[in-house]
Amino acid sequence: MRIYLDNCSFNRPFDEQNQLKIRLETEAKQFIQIQIISGIYELVWSYVLEMENNQNPFEDKRNAILDWREIAKIHCEENEFILSKAKDLRNLGLRVMDSLHIACAIYSKCDFFITTDKRLYNKKINEIKIVNPITFIEEMEE
Repeated sequence: MRIYLDNCSFNRPFDEQNQLKIRLETEAKQFIQIQIISGIYELVWSYVLEMENNQNPFEDKRNAILDWREIAKIHCEENEFILSKAKDLRNLGLRVMDSLHIACAIYSKCDFFITTDKRLYNKKINEIKIVNPITFIEEMEE
């Protein structure tokens, strides 16, 4: 199974862990990462993740996330399909970066797009299922 974690997911462990939902999403995301390392899931890395991560002002966080580029099995580069699909997704009301991330996931034939962004998860996009890390784990256990 192929998955795409967006930048919000990668950054979740660095967020304040005072709220239960944030702690649970962090635990779920870290569990997913263990499964990626174990070869259960294929991780997709994209030029959009790279670009967004490079803007992170915290070097330690930026480097920790960047390590996942080497673990990823698929690397998605910009192309006409992605730009066109992102434009279509923008017409559905998605923000620019979100539409680019999702377009990369669709282009890379991901089964799931995993995010902690409330505006995105459970959004209905025909080509891909968008979920938060907790929902992803729940669905995989069914």
